[in-house]
Amino acid sequence: MKWLYAVLLFFLLVACRTNVTPEQQVKDAQILTEVKAKLAQDLGVGSITNISVNVTNGVVTLSGQVDSADRKARAAAIAKSVPNVARVNDNLQVSGATG
Repeated sequence: MKWLYAVLLFFLLVACRTNVTPEQQVKDAQILTEVKAKLAQDLGVGSITNISVNVTNGVVTLSGQVDSADRKARAAAIAKSVPNVARVNDNLQVSGATG
């Protein structure tokens, strides 16, 4: 029975392990903060409430909805302009609303 607990503990520890170093986690948090701040400054705070930003290993993923193709392109350009961004995955959708 002890070996069963040992095996379960082993798999739990392996499953909880992250491939992101603490240093990279700090860099990702800095990138996230800067991307959100620049989006709020350029697109306006009200415009970015529907935009989700995620950063892993310097890769920024934008998702959510924007009201125009111009805002979608602008959001991606803003994210790319932030230092230490390796790549931007633009998963933003343009909604049918006019604005």
